[in-house]
Amino acid sequence: MAAAIVAEGLVKRYGSTTALAGLSLSVPEGTVLGLLGPDRAGKTTAVRIMATLLRPDAGRCLVNGVDVLTHPAWARPDIGVCGQRPAVDGFLTGFENLEQLGRLHRLGRRRARARAEELLERFHLSEAAHRRVSCYPAGMRRRLDLACALVAAPAVVLLDEPTAGLDQRSRLGIWDVISERVRDGTTLLLATRHLEEADELADEIVVLDRGHVLARGTPEQLTRQIGGERLQVVLGDRAETQVAEDILNRVCGGQAVVFLDQHLVQAPVVSGAQALVELVRRLDAAGIEPVDIGIHRASLDDVFRKLTGQAATPTLADEEART
Repeated sequence: MAAAIVAEGLVKRYGSTTALAGLSLSVPEGTVLGLLGPDRAGKTTAVRIMATLLRPDAGRCLVNGVDVLTHPAWARPDIGVCGQRPAVDGFLTGFENLEQLGRLHRLGRRRARARAEELLERFHLSEAAHRRVSCYPAGMRRRLDLACALVAAPAVVLLDEPTAGLDQRSRLGIWDVISERVRDGTTLLLATRHLEEADELADEIVVLDRGHVLARGTPEQLTRQIGGERLQVVLGDRAETQVAEDILNRVCGGQAVVFLDQHLVQAPVVSGAQALVELVRRLDAAGIEPVDIGIHRASLDDVFRKLTGQAATPTLADEEART
């Protein structure tokens, strides 16, 4: 399968700060590559280079076989971009935003109007088509921004935090659109700091931190790198957590880890089912009734924690709960 995006040795520095330290990756046609990392990992810098908006200090990048550094004008018709913040014009209506963008892409008046109506319907914006975008709520503005990225039906779409700040319903709607575009053959690069988003949408994931690629693979391959299972138990209070730590160390042969703020204790285990039965027996003998108990298999969160040495950023559900 041919690669729609190829980056080789991309380096970008801002003064003494290195945003990208030799980033290399490729994205096969009709697939989604998730560029996963925390804030300031270099994701936005990579997207801006691929979108012909920023020149690297070293390296090269091809989109559909065209070098975006030497021939940016040739590459741009094949690229759609949806940045971190909606780039739509708030003084225009949704329809006007899409129609004018279509005409800038030289679709012609009739075709630009038809394309605008098609995208408004697909993104469930038809009822608000003739309202000023400044009156749109955040989720609608985000959907319109993604629709704008698709006006010219580009072969490659670059998405930088496409669901940032959206509620779960709006996120799911964006996810549906992204999945549909991929089924139609579009190639996507998805820059995100959300584990759930990368796990849901990406065929492959590149874990990026401080400009360095730490790992690459499918979600299943990355979680297999962590390997094994963990026996974990959630307790009712801190005192029970301390007792459970001692019990879990005896059951699993040490290495118990305590998360006091969550009243959670976990430890790696070889024979999970047998250890679970023993843990339940010992907790019962100690008069402790756990809030939750079970076998935990490695997740992308575990992968991220191991690779970067830090906890992942809040999940989509956590972020929504705070808004």
